[in-house]
Amino acid sequence: MQLTLGPVLYNWQPEQWRDFYFRIAEEAPVDTVVIGEIVCSKRTPFFTEHMPVAIERLAACGKQVVLGSLILASLPRERRQMAELAANTDFMVEANDLTCLGSLAGRSHAIGPFVNVYNEAAAAYFAGRGAKRICLPPELSMDSIRTIATALPEVTTEVFAFGRVPLAISARCYHARLHKLSKDNCRFVCEKDPDGLPVATLDGEPFLAMNGVQTMSHACANLLGEIEDLDKAGVDALRLSPQRCDMVAVARIFRDVIDGRRSHEDGMRELARIYPDAPFANGFVHGQPGAVLVTNELRADSRVRQPQMQDVV
Repeated sequence: MQLTLGPVLYNWQPEQWRDFYFRIAEEAPVDTVVIGEIVCSKRTPFFTEHMPVAIERLAACGKQVVLGSLILASLPRERRQMAELAANTDFMVEANDLTCLGSLAGRSHAIGPFVNVYNEAAAAYFAGRGAKRICLPPELSMDSIRTIATALPEVTTEVFAFGRVPLAISARCYHARLHKLSKDNCRFVCEKDPDGLPVATLDGEPFLAMNGVQTMSHACANLLGEIEDLDKAGVDALRLSPQRCDMVAVARIFRDVIDGRRSHEDGMRELARIYPDAPFANGFVHGQPGAVLVTNELRADSRVRQPQMQDVV
């Protein structure tokens, strides 16, 4: 089973962003790295200078580089940007929005977790158009994952395995609105929350996290304990989504558990130490609400429970 590092979803300082990828290139036991600004096109100019050197370092260290597209392309300049990205033939492109699929048709490409591939028919459609990798949406249950993975053994099936879960994208910027700014004059206030802005309910309970135009979970997905079952289901790769923690250490823990050098219980304890800012959750894969953490004692029950509509809303 391979490991994929997903794109940085947050607005990090450019030099920190660059140094993060330099360290990933040299130290992290990941096979594939998806890179690029996929959340907000306004952030792209900050990383333009560092993108070529980061890609060069990753490739030189043996990582497969995949270029990520925007999740939501709504402006003419964003559509042009996606067309330019799709025209790149040096690296595989990951489509996170249907906008660039027309330009990618017939070429090898990847499908990101933001495209709704909920069944084997949808996966087969994209595979027929040239998709070689498909990262499934994080809200799928194990049964759905197994059905898709076994139906298309020639496609690399990937599952979102670590990080705050991306839930929704909007044309409206929540960070700008909170600070009484317009989206066009946001002053990039999202950089103040490099791991997302916590959102609580009226009762003060942690609920979500905001990342500019993106809504994310408060809990951090963690499928370390499901690695064996995912392997049996035919999953080829696990995606680790960057958080403000030691992602090299996170990747090493996942690699050790995959290779049998470490128990998942020991790995979970170490992950909790590395990233204490959010509770862990694995509910979706067990057909339960996404914020739930299914423990060993509950796994047998979760395997027979069918997913309910409210679990994926």
